[in-house]
Parts: sequence; C-alpha cells; structure tokens
Amino acid sequence: MASAPIDLLSTELPEGAVVTDPDIVASYRQDRAADPAAGTALAVVRPTCTEDVQTVLRWASAHRIPVVPRGMGTGLSGGATAVDGGIVLSTEKMRAITVDPVTRTAVAQPGLLNAEVKRAVAAHGLWYPPDPSSFEICSIGGNIATNAGGLCCVKYGVTTDYVLGLQVVLADGTAVRLGGPRLKDVAGLSLTKLFVGSEGTLGVITEVTLRLLPPQHPSCTVVATFPTVTGACDAVTGITARIRPAMLEFMDAVAINAVEDKLRMGLDRGAAAMMVATSDERGPAGVEDAEFMAAVFAECGATEVFSTSDPDEGEAFVAARRFAIPAVEAKGSLLLEDVGVPLAAFAELVAGIEKIAATTGLMISVIAHAGDGNTHPLIVFDPADAEMTRRAEKAFGEIMDLAIALGGTITGEHGVGRLKKPWLADYLGPDALELNRRVKTALDPDGILNPGAIL
Repeated sequence: MASAPIDLLSTELPEGAVVTDPDIVASYRQDRAADPAAGTALAVVRPTCTEDVQTVLRWASAHRIPVVPRGMGTGLSGGATAVDGGIVLSTEKMRAITVDPVTRTAVAQPGLLNAEVKRAVAAHGLWYPPDPSSFEICSIGGNIATNAGGLCCVKYGVTTDYVLGLQVVLADGTAVRLGGPRLKDVAGLSLTKLFVGSEGTLGVITEVTLRLLPPQHPSCTVVATFPTVTGACDAVTGITARIRPAMLEFMDAVAINAVEDKLRMGLDRGAAAMMVATSDERGPAGVEDAEFMAAVFAECGATEVFSTSDPDEGEAFVAARRFAIPAVEAKGSLLLEDVGVPLAAFAELVAGIEKIAATTGLMISVIAHAGDGNTHPLIVFDPADAEMTRRAEKAFGEIMDLAIALGGTITGEHGVGRLKKPWLADYLGPDALELNRRVKTALDPDGILNPGAIL
C-alpha cells in the first residue's frame, strides 16, 4: 500500500527528487550519531525549493507518513535518524544564497554548508561568525535545527544570534515567513526563535535570513600546556572574570595525544591539558589581552606558554583543536556528549568525567569550548563488544546526570535528538516538558515531523 503514495508523490515533484533505490535510501538511515535504532525509510526526497517541500508535506500529512528532515547528516545526537515507513527529506539540493552588503544580511537556502556561507559573504567583505568544528561539512539548515555553536561563541554567540528571519513549511504544507532583514522587530510572538533549535520537529526550514558582521580582526593566539587539569580549569575562570576572549578552548591529554598522532605538530604528549585562546581586539588591545591571558596561564601553573600574532601560526593550533574529534575517533567508535555547565562548575564537571572514566574503565576524552562551559566528552568504545557498549552507555548517562546535578544542560549545541531524549524530562521538569509537548501538538497535530526526536 505504501508504494502507491510514493509513486504519486514522484509525479508531483521534479524528476529524480524521489529516490527509492535501497542502497541510497540505506545511506540516509543515520547521522553521525549512528543511532542503532534507525529504521528504513520508504524513500529519500531531495527538494530544491519551498514549493517542493510544501508538496512533500501535504502528501505526508494526507497519508500520515512520518517525515525526517535532514541536512548533511553530520548531527551528533540522532536527530536525523530514519523512521520505518517514513521518508527522509534531505535539503542538500537547496543551495541558493543572496548577500546584501547594505543591510549586512544574507538570504540562504538550508543546503549550503556553513563554510560556503562564510565564503559567499566574505566575497562582500562580511563575516558569518558561528563556526562549529564541522563547519566545512555541516549545513546551515542543520546548524539552525540544532542551534549550533562553535569555537568563537564565547564572544560572538551561537546560531540563533544570527538568524533574523526564516521561511518554514509546517506539517500541513503551509509556508510561513517569520522575521526578516530588520535588526529590530518585536511585532508578534518571537516565532523565529521558536524554530531555531527545534530539530525538524515543528517545521522544515527552507530559507533563512542571516545577520552578518564586518570582518573579524586578525587574532593574537596564546597556547598553554598544563601538568594538571585543575590548573587549566582555574585559568578559564581567571580569564573570563576579566575579559571576553574570541576563543578559549580546552583539550585533555587523550585529545592532545590523539591529535599529535595524526598531525605531528610537536604537541606536549606529557601535558594533562592544553588551552588555546585568542583575542581579536584591534591593535594594542589584542596584544594586551594576549599578555593578560598568558599571565593567567602562567599563574595557574602552565609549564609552557606560547603567544603569537602570526595568523598562520595561530590557525595551526586552532585547526588542531578542530581536529580533536576525528583524531580521537581514530581510536574507536564514539558516543559524543555536549553537556554544558555554568563556568563556576566547569572544573567539577571535568573532574567528575575523569572519575566516570576510571570507574567504567573507558577512555573518555574531554574537549571543551571552555569559555562558555560547553564540554564535549568523547566516550571511546567498540560497538562489537556488548559488555563495553553497556559500559559506554552507562558512562553516557552518568555524564548527563552529572551535568544536571551541577546546574548544567544535557546539550549546549548538538541538540537532544533521540540519544538524549531519556534525560530531557529530568532537565526540563514536568511543567516545561508539558509546555514543549503542547507547542509540538499545536504545530504538528498528527506527529509526522521527526517522530521520536526530542519529545
């Protein structure tokens, strides 16, 4: 019975938009979280415009077919896990962009990569700040769906701070425009912000109006290695109490050695932690910031402190930090977290994760956007080993519980998806959880949009 509706949908869309080849469909079952509960979709649909998406959702609503929106599949929480009998709606072919230098905005379709948006606006002398470590392979649509962060968020904020407007197709196929190229606009409820971070559960984003900034000034970079994790954590609060760096990143010993294994940069293999900090303040102010951060690192026990105003030298260390996840992933499959805590609890979170690693007997690497308390514990395990997998899942849950106990969050930028759904109720509390469900029901009464994600 399912094949007839799919055949009908194919006739209503451009040729090739609906893909039913089993091998291709199978390649869209999971995102990078590799959710083992992933189902098998009826088809993958790849629209090129808002009208195509409307057609898909009208068809899906009429036949009560689940729709899982998907960007480039780089998500880390199972937010783009295929559902049995549903379709995967991939926005990868929606790639148009228009830049307006006068209003400092860009209107983009969701399939563009973050890096492509950066390049397009840079051609007009502008800058799009949000910079997930995966910026070269993740899509703008996916960034908006999860409210992605990145390395420079400590100073410049996250994706939602740069979303001025959206075009969204609702579950019944209605297309609505929210916001626009105005810097100030408080007419009506803040619906634009409602869809940012909603992980495809409320609607499908088909166009976004992005706020842009003038180009970033050249950065001064300070790198420090520490004999103890405690010293590095103390340095975080010492720096953020006085200035707002453009970047303040943390890598533990596992990450340092994993990166050194691959890049051979001469990183200190004996260090317990490494910090990478930058200031992009103009002229003497940037130098003063760098001197201050270097002094704090030294006061907190750093064994080596290196400062540079050379862009290439600084970028090499930033690239090393960006490479930490794939470097650690070379040691085994990963269960990735992105729990966050208030800065005062950062050291306690890192210490608690070290204890969890010890009690479970697992390698757990911690990298962090330390300046805003957002950590990425990387649990290394062998999925073919059932007992090790059980321990990895136990560690995953214990880290989640620890973050909540410290007044933190179960996700700072990767989203809830399906992997973190069991902890959402404890984090939100019953009243806020019910409010989330009421919003979901109001916009998607039949529950066809990304069922199983978040709620």
